[in-house]
Amino acid sequence: MFVVIDPIGLAPLFVALTQGMTEGARRRIALRATLIGILILLAFAAFGEALLAFIGISMPAFRVAGGILLFLTALDMLFERRTKRRDDKREEEREDPSVFPLAIPLIAGPGAIASVILLMGQRPGIDGALHVLGATGIVMLIVMAFFLASGLIERALGKTGVTVVTRLLGMLLAALSVQFVLDGLSAFGFGPGAG
Repeated sequence: MFVVIDPIGLAPLFVALTQGMTEGARRRIALRATLIGILILLAFAAFGEALLAFIGISMPAFRVAGGILLFLTALDMLFERRTKRRDDKREEEREDPSVFPLAIPLIAGPGAIASVILLMGQRPGIDGALHVLGATGIVMLIVMAFFLASGLIERALGKTGVTVVTRLLGMLLAALSVQFVLDGLSAFGFGPGAG
């Protein structure tokens, strides 16, 4: 779960998405994003594939949709659209990235959801469920700790450093989003790795 959710990789993304916000606003976003991520993963741990099957969504389709949404966020980061929109708004009207893209699909993305479903299936019973949920809970606490330390990260990088990291992470996020789409399409039998 630590590798799939990647708290270390999420920290600079959190800095980029909350650039210029007050410490209080960042704290609220960090807590909200982590809580929403935990609730989503708990829902999928409890109900698993039955939830997706009930609404008629396959895991590959979920990957493709998540990839497309992440790509739009990556474009905003690359071309400073998010920053410009924030500059045009007062502090209390700024965008809240806690639900999208932080909680979904960065924390509780297709990989984390699929991992929770698979791990719960591999470890049936109360002991297995407690083991999986405990490990996921510890990873989520680490995510929140990195998010809460974002002010220190931003100060260490400085304004120019944050700009450079934002552009670089925008590129990496675009590549990750394309990978999500390709993984989803290959599961449907399209592209490399299909079959």
